[in-house]
Amino acid sequence: MGRLVFLFASSLLLMVAATTVSAAIVEHSFNVQNLTVNRLCNRHVITAANGRLPGPSIRAREGDTLIIHVFNKSPYNLTIHWHGIHQMLSAWADGPDMITQCPIRSGNKYTYKFKIIKQEGTFWWHSHTSALRATLYGAIIIRPRAGSSYPFPKPYREVPILLGEWWNGNVVDMANQALAHGTGPNISDAYTINGWPGDLYPCSQNQMYKLKVKQGKTYLLRITNAAVDNNLFYKIANHKMIVVAVDARYTNPYVTDVLVVASGQTIDVLLTADQPIGSYYMAARAYASAAGLEFDSTTTRGVIVYEGAASWTSRTPLMPVLPAFNDTPTAHKFSTSLTALVGGPHWEPVPLKVDHKMFVTIGMALDVCPSNTTCQGPPVGAKLSASMNNVSFVPPSSLSLLQAFFFNVGGVYTTDFPVKPPVQFDYTNPSINGDLPLLFAPKGTRITKLKFNSTVEMVMQSTAIIGAENHPMHLHGFDFHVLAQGFGNFNPATDTLKYNLFNPQIRHTIGVPVGGWAVIRFVANNPG
Repeated sequence: MGRLVFLFASSLLLMVAATTVSAAIVEHSFNVQNLTVNRLCNRHVITAANGRLPGPSIRAREGDTLIIHVFNKSPYNLTIHWHGIHQMLSAWADGPDMITQCPIRSGNKYTYKFKIIKQEGTFWWHSHTSALRATLYGAIIIRPRAGSSYPFPKPYREVPILLGEWWNGNVVDMANQALAHGTGPNISDAYTINGWPGDLYPCSQNQMYKLKVKQGKTYLLRITNAAVDNNLFYKIANHKMIVVAVDARYTNPYVTDVLVVASGQTIDVLLTADQPIGSYYMAARAYASAAGLEFDSTTTRGVIVYEGAASWTSRTPLMPVLPAFNDTPTAHKFSTSLTALVGGPHWEPVPLKVDHKMFVTIGMALDVCPSNTTCQGPPVGAKLSASMNNVSFVPPSSLSLLQAFFFNVGGVYTTDFPVKPPVQFDYTNPSINGDLPLLFAPKGTRITKLKFNSTVEMVMQSTAIIGAENHPMHLHGFDFHVLAQGFGNFNPATDTLKYNLFNPQIRHTIGVPVGGWAVIRFVANNPG
């Protein structure tokens, strides 16, 4: 008997040792400071990490612990957010300015430490202060634990593709000016692929991302939309792509020739170099769903060059035909065709019992122009603001929400964020803009408190206030099941019948359809 107990103990010890060996500590240092770069015929000073645009990629495995030392040598106070990482029991490391931490002051340093728990796939990091994320961002690649594999054939190579947005100017100054005057943000001057605008822009013939491929090989493209303001269409000339994951959650394989990537989303696709040897453009441009609203209508492109092909500069590569800017049917078809890989790594079934229901309107609103201030928002004399259930959020100024919550400090926030709009109206009818009082959303630092392990169902309803558009919505600390999406006003009598409770896509960022709604469900199991 004693021998049996000893053998069991030895086996247990070996298992623990094996598990420990498979996890590692991955450590990085980010030196954040001014960087001078040449883009679009001019020299610009930007904020960047380690002298690179995009910044350094972080590569780790599921189960690893990440330690990132951030040395803020920039002129701005800032934070870094690890987009899509759950931060299970490490909410202090999540990064949103004045939500989970106070910013890292200029000239100071801060160390983020967190463990990757039951997550693998494509994530990204970015500044979570002002508009600094326009240039301060990079990829996070989490591979399966050693000994585990992808639920698809191993690709020949993995390639991060970060789609970005570029302004000819200081992005912090532009953001501050927009806030002061109550206007929308300046329209960007270019889009980028891995930091390069591509040859359709002035002085950019040699500033284009190039990917060399071998004919017959399959590549895993890890695509991130790091643009600040725009959802993007993405295509590769004459090539199909197979979607295998979204927001670091595996999907059933979905074959497509076009991707729609909302701001903040990631998509993993398998690309097989199965075309004749040659050169083929990849291209991205805006999906702009708001009627009449100005936007950056330019196109960025890179080039895929097959081994053995003539120089792409001597022979014009094939260019993909991109959808129209306002092609909502294409965007909606793509977004609603994705389903979860049931039984795949880290898959979770839909929780069927709902404990907390919320109906949240999202969209634009107006704010009263302060006295002795000139405001330029529509209508003249008012300021633009954002609204959820007729509340326009104001971050605290003295200490972060998490600190106030953890130490039970009063006067920082209230717990009365409404579970439904205070006034019901015809949410997606443009005529509501004639009801002026409805357009103004009071300011407040109002939150919702949830019971641990409760299941939350949230209907996110777009409104036509100021103008309807596709809204990217990102949930920190959790992934959610997307039960259904549609257009018009959500109707519980009929739309609940459309819920996919078997294999809905799981993600952390969703583009709520223009003039429509989306229903998500998640378990509140991550305190913070």
